[in-house]
Amino acid sequence: MENENGFKVSVLASGSSGNSLYVETKEKKLLVDAGLSGKKITSLLGEINRKPEDLDAILVTHEHKDHIHGVGVLSRKYGIDVFANDKTWQAMANNIGEIKAEHKHHFDLGKRLTFGDIDVESFGVSHDAAEPQFYTFQKDNKSFVVLTDTGYCSENVRGVIRNADGYLIESNHDLGMLRMGSYPWSLKQRILGDKGHMSNEDGALVAADVLGDKTKRIYLGHLSRENNLKEIAHMTMENTLYEKNLGVGHEFMIYDTDPDQATELFRI
Repeated sequence: MENENGFKVSVLASGSSGNSLYVETKEKKLLVDAGLSGKKITSLLGEINRKPEDLDAILVTHEHKDHIHGVGVLSRKYGIDVFANDKTWQAMANNIGEIKAEHKHHFDLGKRLTFGDIDVESFGVSHDAAEPQFYTFQKDNKSFVVLTDTGYCSENVRGVIRNADGYLIESNHDLGMLRMGSYPWSLKQRILGDKGHMSNEDGALVAADVLGDKTKRIYLGHLSRENNLKEIAHMTMENTLYEKNLGVGHEFMIYDTDPDQATELFRI
């Protein structure tokens, strides 16, 4: 019989074109964001043999389209509860359509909520959104951290997320590719700024600082299609952790994510 401790996770999609992560316990099935069409998220769930009608809640991180595109459609079609902080609710209201009052819930920044048998803690990040927040999932002394869409990772956040069993951590761009690429200078400045996105190097240095004895999995998230490659992101993370004498490949593993394909459903 399968061990029921901990919980299961799949990164359904991660990238500049859309983001969604699935978390499952014996009692609850949750999404973090629904940044693709309802049809695409249904297809991604199908890749791990799950169905949208079984979802209990969608936890929204912030109002950018690549995180909320399918939120309204899924909530209306399947009666799914949606959780976000007040400023995010206000910022995304015109872009997700009507959500029934009984499905609208508030998840305030810096708070912890319990969903059945799993605890979820929100923490703030530095991004050009109304009040962006990400989440740590905790059950049976196991934890998984979602940290993307931030220009940098503060000491306070590092304290909140330290020594998790698994991480989805931002590796948005390769600095050289971004600087030499076709983006207008104003967009490059936004991405490189304190309220933009972490580079491969930034994400690797954060991972090196926060991972601990419990850490077994690091997933590289929110890669830019235009300014990054999986191989470069993976190599940067791997090399940075090797240089700091951290146990890549035996104490923990580094995994890639994809904007169009779900990862395997893995147990934390």
